[in-house]
Amino acid sequence: MADKPKRPLSAYMIWLSSVRESIKRENPGIKVTEVAKRGGELWRGLRDKSEWEAKAAKAKEDYNRAMQEFKANGGDNAGYRGGARKRAKPAKKQSKRSKKDESDDDEEDESE
Repeated sequence: MADKPKRPLSAYMIWLSSVRESIKRENPGIKVTEVAKRGGELWRGLRDKSEWEAKAAKAKEDYNRAMQEFKANGGDNAGYRGGARKRAKPAKKQSKRSKKDESDDDEEDESE
């Protein structure tokens, strides 16, 4: 069975991948986190995002088509350990109370 299709990139992520190198060139030695921060600033200032939104819409259509094909060929979430399914958390163990805590409780009971 083929691998499950990956989710499509957002308009921002498509845009960022196209400008990442120019941000690095303009700011030599910049950290990855700073590239993302600078990219966010530029994206917020971008007036016409229609080109990137159209690319993201096409990527989403392609993803939906690939998912339909994947499911038609017997693919489903069985055995998939992605974000959609989470493992149950084990039950918390009851903590052992110290003798001091128990004696404090006894004193409170007596004062009531």
